[in-house]
Amino acid sequence: MRIAVVGGGSTYTPELIDGFARLRDTLPVRELVLIDPAADRLELVAGLARRIFAAQDHPATVTATSDVDLGTAGADAVLLQLRVGGQAARHKDETWPLECGCVGQETTGAGGLAKALRTVPVVLDIAERVRRTSPDAWIIDFTNPVGIVTRALLQAGHKALGLCNMAINLQRKFAGLLGVAPEEVHLDHYGLNHLTWELGVRIGGPDGTDVLPRLLDEHADAFALQLRMPRRVLDTLGVFPSYYLRYFYAHDETVEELRTKPSRAEEVAEMERELLKMYGDPALTRKPDLLGKRGGAFYSEAAVALAAALLGTSGGQQGDGSPGSSVQVVNVRNEGTLPFLRDDAVVEVPARVGREGAVPLSAPAVGPVQAGLISHVTAYEDLALDAALHGGRERVFKALLAHPLIGQYDRAEALTDRLLAHNREYLAWA
Repeated sequence: MRIAVVGGGSTYTPELIDGFARLRDTLPVRELVLIDPAADRLELVAGLARRIFAAQDHPATVTATSDVDLGTAGADAVLLQLRVGGQAARHKDETWPLECGCVGQETTGAGGLAKALRTVPVVLDIAERVRRTSPDAWIIDFTNPVGIVTRALLQAGHKALGLCNMAINLQRKFAGLLGVAPEEVHLDHYGLNHLTWELGVRIGGPDGTDVLPRLLDEHADAFALQLRMPRRVLDTLGVFPSYYLRYFYAHDETVEELRTKPSRAEEVAEMERELLKMYGDPALTRKPDLLGKRGGAFYSEAAVALAAALLGTSGGQQGDGSPGSSVQVVNVRNEGTLPFLRDDAVVEVPARVGREGAVPLSAPAVGPVQAGLISHVTAYEDLALDAALHGGRERVFKALLAHPLIGQYDRAEALTDRLLAHNREYLAWA
């Protein structure tokens, strides 16, 4: 298998390499191509990747290039993990919305829209290149905002699925609490990317016994502390919300907290400087422990499992029982899964994944608290994608006005001005 990683110079990449090395029987990688315009970072990461493979006796070769066409030619799968504007742009996304009394976050609210506007055109250009060089390749998108980016890819007719590591992290967490192997835990994980709820936690597969009521009963205080929400919220909802829901359920409180501490981008930038120094050490032959604080835990396991299912290399029988298929949480076209959304909306749900793509599992009943917010954010995502594809101040304003965390015309106007001022160099139409 030839796997290409666009954004291969990311400090995330050694997490991915480690997974490829450990899970070689699931995904037999022959050649790994790391693609990135930042030559200095790319060489450091590629060098560590070669040492990780060598230390684990993995036979794959590692190629580094800045040329997307060359790097994706002949690829079986292309992973997208890029960040247009780097941590500097992320820092702005996390700070200027606070000036208007709104959450500053890289995927949620006004900052998330800015990231989408910068990212969608770049990703679509890369995808068109992949279509020319490797028309049969699957595109796996890990680039945020995953839901909007995946929808752009699917709307343009690309073979693509979106991937987030949140579900696999929760699967591991719940498995540990239950004392079972992670593969025994199936999540009824439904919603949009970074806007999900665990409606059930099942042992033994999609039709297994739901133990979420037991988990909530035994661990509600710990869950509430982890999510930084009052326990009464969990007791009332009766489901396990994503920690991103705190931006919605405690918006004003979160804004005040964000105003008093460094941005996450500043923290990550410092971490990346330390990681890159480590990557340059020729004695380093494994991913460093510090990488665990960078984010992206279990990304490699999720990416390997998804690529293996799409390429038919996973072996065994999982999910629906067909060879090579498996049930995984992915970002995929709705196609009636959540009946209150259009078919072309992109949802984050469990799906049976195989060579032909992903087919979402039937969803349990989604209550009005969840359905209302999912519908609202989906409407925003419609407008955000329209703005990313066609540009224009009016489209940006409408997307911000539609977002449930904004929704007031004076704030939307002020945020529009700031978004454009901070992103003109990335927006061809601005």
